[in-house]
Amino acid sequence: MEDRKPNWLLTLFLLIISAPILIMYFWLFIDSISEINTDGLWPEHFTLRNWRFLYEDIDGHGNVWKATLNTAIFATSVVSIVVILSSTAGYALSRLRFPYRSQFLGFVLLLHSFPSVTLIISIFLMLRLIGLYDTLVGVILVKAALELPFGIWIMKGFYDTVPWEIEMAGLQDGASRFQVWYKLVLPQIMPGIAALAIFSFMAGWSEFVLPLILVPGSETKLLSVYLAGLMIDDYLSDFGLFKAVGLFYIMPVMIFYLFTQDKLMNIYGGGTKG
Repeated sequence: MEDRKPNWLLTLFLLIISAPILIMYFWLFIDSISEINTDGLWPEHFTLRNWRFLYEDIDGHGNVWKATLNTAIFATSVVSIVVILSSTAGYALSRLRFPYRSQFLGFVLLLHSFPSVTLIISIFLMLRLIGLYDTLVGVILVKAALELPFGIWIMKGFYDTVPWEIEMAGLQDGASRFQVWYKLVLPQIMPGIAALAIFSFMAGWSEFVLPLILVPGSETKLLSVYLAGLMIDDYLSDFGLFKAVGLFYIMPVMIFYLFTQDKLMNIYGGGTKG
């Protein structure tokens, strides 16, 4: 019992400091299934009318399912590009010794220090120049490029924890460098790949500034832009609808996080050895 007491105290403390956030989400859900009551705290009438955006288009804002599909394509594409390129580049930076390697590592870290909003004008002009403005492909490439420096550094850290003896044994058995990487080294850093994929997916799903500026068309609208459009619409005073769309927007990420939070923490813990 004495060993469990600190755990219960810690749990109670975390619940207390998390209470405002939990209450906020609770009232977000209540407001999404009820009519706004200005006379009291608890709503008098419950309704599913606020969720009508699931089966009908909201005037001037398009179809929510189209925006959801665009967001899913955007997030999964960013994950694929970041994981593939970070896995290969991280291995090269960890294992290979080539000229100006340390300078390249410093340059990669420098790229990660620039917020995307400071580069938005040059990115906009470049996409216009190559014909990828207002396309999902263009904004996917931009978001993946901005996430790559972080991904490369993370994967390099995981590769650094894998013993050289594993690769030496594979090379002595006649395996090629690619086979050693793919069959021996890559399985050792799967926790890092999983964590990077989860982190990249959440970053892609929640992105707002880049889609707002680089894909303004209704056919390429993402959920974050769809939700923002409801908020700034002067003719829309239906806050219940706005909260329902907001809850719909965050539900996939919340569910995704609940099932993957243990793997997400691996991104700060390094790789595995052995």
